[in-house]
Parts: sequence; C-alpha cells; structure tokens
Amino acid sequence: MTNDDSDKKDDFELQHFLPFLLNQAAEESSLDFQRVYKNRYGMLRTEWRVLFHLGVFGQMTAKDIGERAKIHKTKISRAVRKLEQRRYLNRTRHQDDRRVEWLTLTPAGKTVYHELRGIAEQYDAKLANLFSTDEAALLRRMLRRLAAMD
Repeated sequence: MTNDDSDKKDDFELQHFLPFLLNQAAEESSLDFQRVYKNRYGMLRTEWRVLFHLGVFGQMTAKDIGERAKIHKTKISRAVRKLEQRRYLNRTRHQDDRRVEWLTLTPAGKTVYHELRGIAEQYDAKLANLFSTDEAALLRRMLRRLAAMD
C-alpha cells in the first residue's frame, strides 16, 4: 500500500469556505439584474459599473473609477470605449494634463442610468426582503467590512 496523498480524503469543505460562498452569493444574487442591463442595453458588468459610478458621483477619471470600484484599468478602458460608442459618455481631456480624461454621462447615458437605477433599487429591495430588516442591515454592514479589508 502506498502512502500517496491522493488516497486520503480531503476534509476541506469548499461549500463552507467564505470566499467561495461570497462569490456564489454574488453571482446568484446579481443574475436577474444582469439580465436587465445585458438584454435591454447590451452592457457587460464592467460597463454598468462604470455607468453607475458616473451616474452617482458625476465627472470622474477612469483611474478614479478603477480605484473606487476595484476594477483593472484595461477593463475600465474597454468599458469606457463601449459606453462612448453607444453615446452614453463623453471624454474631455484635462487642459493642463493631456494624459487625464474626464468622463461624464451624456443625456442618453443619464437616461439609461436613471432607468437602471430604478430597476436596481427595486431589485435591491427584493433581495433585502429575503431577510428581516435587522438581518439585511447586518448583512450590509458585514459586506462593507469585508469590502474594506486591506
């Protein structure tokens, strides 16, 4: 009989591993909303996240969005290009630093943002209703704490 590690049963329980559970919950809980922005507007996840950052915070740079949303700069760049092609955002070069571009939503982009924001608010309420008011508040606090980890 060999002492091969492959003969041992691994007792690691993936279904209890917190990062795995968080990922599963994030994927499952975002599916309905994802269908809306994908089917109605042809957007990918990074595109709606860029759109929402501009809708919520106003004029920003791609770097600002990347830092705030924790999205890699190449993904931001692709999303900005797609949103610009759809005429949802404008790019304006900074007068003093030509490397910096300010991003703002166009009127069409603002319309899409407001439509999706309403749907997002309804969807958020639907998810929150799976829990008691206290549980939903606790869940939000715990997720914000995890999101702020360094």
